[in-house]
Amino acid sequence: MSGIAWAADAAAPAGIPAQFAQFLPLILIFVVFYFLLIRPQQKKAKAHQNYLANLKKGDRIITGGGIHGVIAGLSDTVVTLEIADNVRIKVSRAAIAGSAAEAEKQAPAKSGG
Repeated sequence: MSGIAWAADAAAPAGIPAQFAQFLPLILIFVVFYFLLIRPQQKKAKAHQNYLANLKKGDRIITGGGIHGVIAGLSDTVVTLEIADNVRIKVSRAAIAGSAAEAEKQAPAKSGG
């Protein structure tokens, strides 16, 4: 019977280093998620907030709904867009997706066929 007790005692964890070794994979997974998912998303959100804060009259933009327009007026929360001659709409600043010029640069070129 004492042989079983010795075997059970040997299988017990060796203390703090063994417990740390059990959590090491979880820590590594969190670090990978941080650098591959969380950090880039935070940087992109910060850049978009900077873009929204620096909008000015005459900028060409695209809304989240895909409307292209030129900024005709600005307030703290509302942007007036001119989408055609003498056609103006008001949209929330939060609805602005980005710059129309940047979107045109990133769009793939159409093949003439």
